[in-house]
Amino acid sequence: MVRSGYNISPWISAFRLRTLPLALASIGMGSFLAAYAGDFNLEVLVLSALTTVFLQILSNLSNDYGDSVHGADHVGRIGPDRAVQSGAISYQSMKLAIIVVAILSLLSGIYLLYTAFGFGTTSFLYFFLLGLISIAAAIAYTVGKRPYGYIGLGDISVLLFFGLVGVMGTFYLHTEVFNGLIFLPAFSCGFFSMAVLNLNNMRDIESDKAAGKLSIPVRIGYKNAVYYHWILLIAGFLASLIFVWLNQGSWFKYLFLISIPLLLRNAIAVQNIDDPKMLDPYLKQMAITTLIFVITFGIGLLQGL
Repeated sequence: MVRSGYNISPWISAFRLRTLPLALASIGMGSFLAAYAGDFNLEVLVLSALTTVFLQILSNLSNDYGDSVHGADHVGRIGPDRAVQSGAISYQSMKLAIIVVAILSLLSGIYLLYTAFGFGTTSFLYFFLLGLISIAAAIAYTVGKRPYGYIGLGDISVLLFFGLVGVMGTFYLHTEVFNGLIFLPAFSCGFFSMAVLNLNNMRDIESDKAAGKLSIPVRIGYKNAVYYHWILLIAGFLASLIFVWLNQGSWFKYLFLISIPLLLRNAIAVQNIDDPKMLDPYLKQMAITTLIFVITFGIGLLQGL
């Protein structure tokens, strides 16, 4: 039986608030880098964060709906109950919510672009198109006849939107310039975000396999997914280490090194876990670790000027 869609608790759960720190990490990184470059706009930061929150919630709601439709979310699935699959929210209510949040994302994004560039500029038009692509990507991950998350492209999408687009796009919104070296910390955010997705897919490997969702862990197996996780964490850390090394200055720029124990804790725990259902707490830990990494990286840059 489907319970009332007007109960707020299932909606809060469907928003998956624990994913928001990860979504905000790329905005924080881009804004820190803009401040380091001497061109920071507080209103751009706030509007970028708001738009990103809407996009992340849109992605979460769409994922809840899409996985229920395609069978990846079912009674035997490991992990938290999903709102549509459990009957807490109806399919119709979730579809309406997806439309509403997509509109909110669009409106917030338009106001952000107006604040950063003004109407009618070339930058406004390019970023408006990028915003439409971001909204479509948030929905199409698991929704539709050919969701790209079901053919193993989720990792590439996360690298693009949580890494390159999130960080470099935010930097450009502040500064209206591109800097090639920004690719490095952008890759850090992207790789760490991929690590969170990898943990999620490792946890759901059996239900995803049964539903035909060909995530990376389903394709390469659980053991190899552990090695893949180590590679993502090491690559993410090294990318920012190289960036700081190339921008020589105060040793305070290496403040982000204090995040090493948190990254190691996550990687070692994942390596030692044999039961996928035990991975769930480390999704949240990795998301928070990513945000801590970004904050310490940013503070180190600014204090090291």
